[in-house]
Amino acid sequence: MAGYNPYQQGGYQQGPPSQPQYGPNGPQNPYGGTPQAGYGPQGTPQPDQSYFPPHVQPGMGNEGGMGGLTGQMGGMALGPEGAAPNRPNKKKNRHAYHNLEQSTGPAHAFGAPSPSQFGHPIAETSQQYGSEHPYAGQQVTQAMNQFPAQPSAPFSPGLQASSQGFRPPSQPVPAAAGPGVSQGKVDPEQIPSIPRLRDGATQYYLDHVYPTMEQHLPPPAAVPFVAHDQGNSSPKFARLTLNNIPSTQEALTSTALPLGIVLQPLAPLQDGESAIPVLDFGEVGPPRCRRCRTYINPFMTFRSGGNKLVCNMCTFPNDVPPEYFAPTDPSGVRVDRAQRPELTVGTVEFMVPKEYWAREPVGLHWLFLIDVGQEAVNRGFLQAFCEGVLLALYGDHQQEEGVDGQTNGEAPETPRRIPLGSKVGFVTFDRAMYFFNCNAKLEQAQMLVMPDLEEPFVPLGSDGLFVDPYDSKNKSPEPALLPALKATQAALASTGGKIICSLSALPTWGPGRLFLRDKNDLHGIETERKLFQTEHAEWRTMASKMVGSGIGVDFFLAAASGGYMDIATVGHVSAVSGGETFFYPTFNAPRDVQRLTKEIERTVTRETGYQALMKVRCSNGLQVSSYHGNFLQHNFGADLELGSVDADKALGVMFSYDGKLDSKLDAHFQCALLYTTASGERRVRCTNTVASVSESVPEVMRYLDQDAVVSMIAKEAATRMTERTLKDIRNALTEKSIDILAGHRRTGSSSHPPGQLVLPENLKEFGMYILGLLKSRAFKAGHEPSDRRTHTMRFLKSASPLELSLFLYPRIIPLHSLPDNSCFPDPETGHLVVPPCLRASFSRIEDGGAYLVDDGQICLLWLHEHVSPNLLEDLFGPGNTNLADLDHSLSSLPVLETHLNAQARNLIAYWSSVRGSKALTLQLARQGLDGAEYEFARLLVEDRNNEAQSYVDWLVHLHRGIQMELAGQRKKEEGEGVGAGLEGAMAGLSNLIGR
Repeated sequence: MAGYNPYQQGGYQQGPPSQPQYGPNGPQNPYGGTPQAGYGPQGTPQPDQSYFPPHVQPGMGNEGGMGGLTGQMGGMALGPEGAAPNRPNKKKNRHAYHNLEQSTGPAHAFGAPSPSQFGHPIAETSQQYGSEHPYAGQQVTQAMNQFPAQPSAPFSPGLQASSQGFRPPSQPVPAAAGPGVSQGKVDPEQIPSIPRLRDGATQYYLDHVYPTMEQHLPPPAAVPFVAHDQGNSSPKFARLTLNNIPSTQEALTSTALPLGIVLQPLAPLQDGESAIPVLDFGEVGPPRCRRCRTYINPFMTFRSGGNKLVCNMCTFPNDVPPEYFAPTDPSGVRVDRAQRPELTVGTVEFMVPKEYWAREPVGLHWLFLIDVGQEAVNRGFLQAFCEGVLLALYGDHQQEEGVDGQTNGEAPETPRRIPLGSKVGFVTFDRAMYFFNCNAKLEQAQMLVMPDLEEPFVPLGSDGLFVDPYDSKNKSPEPALLPALKATQAALASTGGKIICSLSALPTWGPGRLFLRDKNDLHGIETERKLFQTEHAEWRTMASKMVGSGIGVDFFLAAASGGYMDIATVGHVSAVSGGETFFYPTFNAPRDVQRLTKEIERTVTRETGYQALMKVRCSNGLQVSSYHGNFLQHNFGADLELGSVDADKALGVMFSYDGKLDSKLDAHFQCALLYTTASGERRVRCTNTVASVSESVPEVMRYLDQDAVVSMIAKEAATRMTERTLKDIRNALTEKSIDILAGHRRTGSSSHPPGQLVLPENLKEFGMYILGLLKSRAFKAGHEPSDRRTHTMRFLKSASPLELSLFLYPRIIPLHSLPDNSCFPDPETGHLVVPPCLRASFSRIEDGGAYLVDDGQICLLWLHEHVSPNLLEDLFGPGNTNLADLDHSLSSLPVLETHLNAQARNLIAYWSSVRGSKALTLQLARQGLDGAEYEFARLLVEDRNNEAQSYVDWLVHLHRGIQMELAGQRKKEEGEGVGAGLEGAMAGLSNLIGR
């Protein structure tokens, strides 16, 4: 039966004997509740058993170091090269992933317990990486040897890790203009593939750790990995665009690359990674440089027998305080270095004394501001939001209890989901405000009405409005939002905290009322940018007050049938205060309840701090030129102020030169985040990053971080949306891409024929990411509601590299052709076997197929109109054989005892763990039946859609621009002044297309 396909028409129906059985008492694991081993089909796996006959997935061949593409470009009449012979049979030797040489020794990896939980040592990381893999052969440059001591051994005591022994990565090897050219057309099989990059890196980091000092090319942002902090912070907290920095501004200008860093200071850790050390130096506080105020870090050195502390930023020799003194050994290293996390770990937290306090720190106060207007009630948004709050505070434990919150007459102990010391309060609003007294001493909650919208005040004391949710557990059509925000700001003014606000209609009542600004008469013209920012002075003032009080605001906005919500004004409060806006443009209660409740749960349970200040310092010769993100900065040079900060937020920092860097010295960067934790402790989180300095531009190009480069360009472009037209920004992004690739062609690959497109080794997929950015709702041409554009703009400014990577290029996996062992734990390693992803093009879609598509914001299940009825039954249950009869509001798969159902649920569970703040729930996109099918087509970013070119045409356009630039014939498109016009306003400010 191995060659028989049960999912073709006329095939047999699967019966229970061939299905995996799910007992209620079976062993559990994170993937759909399946057993760790043997949770697959019973009996011998049938490799050929599939929904379609065995086939080879297109587009998964070896790249040949860009040889195929460079050869094709030589045959496109774009240069002096002629046409080349036809490419070989494209179905030969296809692979869905890179062939990686696996380590023979044990290694710690994604999804595995930390070594401290095992008794075996882990092989030396310097022996695990071979030069054959792009993430393996990275040598730390000579300047990096200034590290005061050798990096600590990777997890395993007694093993000496060395920063030597890594050979440089191989250079791009463009092939002769031969393979891949057919009748003058570019072969899509040979162009760079983001899925292939991700799949190869994912497989590699299943068996390898990332040592932060021994390697300086971070893994792709969308790839899960375990980092070993050796003194240089993990890329999860900080990613430099250039890990080898040019020594002069002229050298940087020749590359056209941005010099910046993407910071995510509270990024979540992965299983197997060490917790961030929390250090307490008492009333004296952590040691700091007296001149530049840099905090103690692993790159500061000690002299004079340990009496002098030399700052790695400004080189000032500080006197070591007596209480911090320790002698040094003959090599100049402190004898207690190994016992000092601040001298060996790149990311640490310091408890700070009272001089760092603005007020007495207390546990985080959460205030839920809930819209109870007619629209919220009618659309089911109010009920869904309340369910989400209950889930966030009490988890599934709430659902298991009786109506009175008790089981068997006794009150069970509810596990805490927010830290001890945190409190919650509830205020509802429509045309008035309603404050709830939930004091545990009351038999039931009391409601106080506040009808005064002009000068609202808090009618409750803090002991009634804010309570411990575990002590108090058993207790008009137009909303007036701004007065409610004023009242909640007054309630939190003395402590700071976090506001979670729901809104289901445009707030058109009371002071600060809003009106319909987007009347479709400003789209495509210069004044359209007015729709992307608030023009309401009261809302701007409120946002500043929130930050000044140490309050962050998260909004959950549910538009009625896609109606206008003025996110530019309402979301301004959350953007400035460091919060987040969750937007449901066509909220449908049956479909979106699960997503809403999960996102509320994520908001409440993720690591969150408040009343935060951020300062970024850098080495002499560099200076901060601009910040890009969601925060408040009163004037340039001042600290960034954030009402709240959480694990999912990131921001970008650009640097410029104020002198020449010494190539014999390293460049250092430190981000210091002063904040109050949810449990009420005032801390500073320090993130330290180091880069070498080089006078060789080709060396600079070898150590650039593609995800950081794309992230910085995206954040800066989003910042410019309120200053320039969208057409100017699109042109500027195009010109910037040509500048970067032409800079590499001019400085690093001048020996290749001019007719070839030669891409930097670490920027192969850069063109596709920029094309995805151009096709995003923020920048795409054509009509797009201003709420959608504004929401995407603010997302880009605060998105982490992980979220941004998925957003610009989604992951797509076919369910109909999954191998039998896919999406189950490997019986030997325990890792989930994840199948390779497809390229985002309709040419990869097969008739009768079923595909999961995830861009980090939504997850679609696309079903072809001729999908097999047997497949539908295996996914959705017996009797579901007709596509039209499926529930269009379905948001998750049912739990069935079928092989395919378990595979799909395991894959969804895995994807949900490699994501940002948005919950992963399903949305059906049935061909010819659901409106979500248009969203599916939009996510196929390699095709011609979203008012932009296809990937192949885009590469041809870039190549033509590069050739014209090298020949001195290039004329900049309109929009050149996006960045150039700002140079006079701020010295050294990096711009989108400045050359």
